[in-house]
Amino acid sequence: MAFNFIKVTQSNDIKKFHELPFRIYAGNKYWRPTLRSEIEKIFNPAQNIFFDQGECERFLVYDDKNVVARFAVMNNRERDILYDPKMGGIGFIEMENDQNLTNEIIDFAKEWHLKRGYHAMRGPINFGENDTYWGLLVENYENPPVYGMFYHHPYYKKRIESTGAEKFEDHYSFDRDLYAPFPDKIERISERLLDRDYIQFRELDKKNLMKDANYIRQIYNQAWRDQDIAEREGEFTELSIETVQKMAKDLKPVLLDGSSYLTFVNGEPASFIVTLADINELLVKTHGRIRLWHLPKLLRFKKTVSRIRIIAYGTVPKFRKLGLEALVFYKGVMGVRENNPSLKRLEGAWISEKNWLMQRSVEALGCSHHKTHRTYQWLF
Repeated sequence: MAFNFIKVTQSNDIKKFHELPFRIYAGNKYWRPTLRSEIEKIFNPAQNIFFDQGECERFLVYDDKNVVARFAVMNNRERDILYDPKMGGIGFIEMENDQNLTNEIIDFAKEWHLKRGYHAMRGPINFGENDTYWGLLVENYENPPVYGMFYHHPYYKKRIESTGAEKFEDHYSFDRDLYAPFPDKIERISERLLDRDYIQFRELDKKNLMKDANYIRQIYNQAWRDQDIAEREGEFTELSIETVQKMAKDLKPVLLDGSSYLTFVNGEPASFIVTLADINELLVKTHGRIRLWHLPKLLRFKKTVSRIRIIAYGTVPKFRKLGLEALVFYKGVMGVRENNPSLKRLEGAWISEKNWLMQRSVEALGCSHHKTHRTYQWLF
């Protein structure tokens, strides 16, 4: 059966792009819609700086008059050359349960890349930072996704792997009961550090969020540039000022009181944690949109939300042995519990299978492996 591939260019195409998952996951109590406005920013060259480094196109797939799949193909000159051969990408895949359909999607994506001089691609990935909308869910289909994470039907794994895809990398999500006790050692370390005059610890300042976002950028870029894991460092791309400013603006509405912290050592930015309310709990009620008339729902949501997600967490390498990771995590959990009594669980994403240091760190803090999202590769 032949399928028809149509590039998304018109407003009606965009509507169909977002509506397809609602039909594919109809009746699935675990699926959650993504925030439509956030997804649209990814595909808007005026709002996504990654268009300065590459290109991204998205498509609808028709079977006669019906949309049966969607996806996006992309490249990034600076990131793709980190791999040998250089590797483009495919992402935002949603599709009906049909192997011929999946085969044609992958063949189309390969041809798109071949025309641009590529002989490899990976996916599902995002045309942006890899902390959101990245990977295929391959483990734990009995829990809804948190903000920024995709849910997929179990058949996606079988269909994708039947196209000749090979595993590229797994990323793990970790879960924690917010009211589970901490090891005594963690509490002792945290309280001891708070007594040190050279340690300054505070919550993110919502009134000066852009300034704090730049502190986070400084810490993040140092922390991920030097990870003590050589193969992870090769994949690192610095956060730009524009990226963190955009993140600060987008995340401010769902930043809960007592949830995110900065630590300084003698005034120097040293460690941070940023956690966000699981906005997916709201999006399931608003059909994936947040409009002006949803403001009352948003305000109520912040009082009733049950889950949070750690969106970013890191420490400058020279300060790693002080125990600052334990401090920001411990105080982050205690602070968010105190200020938001509706919260029950925390999910920490997104930790590479290669990053055993971070895995050990979060396990020591009482988190357990919860889900796995997989990125595949195709060589052609």
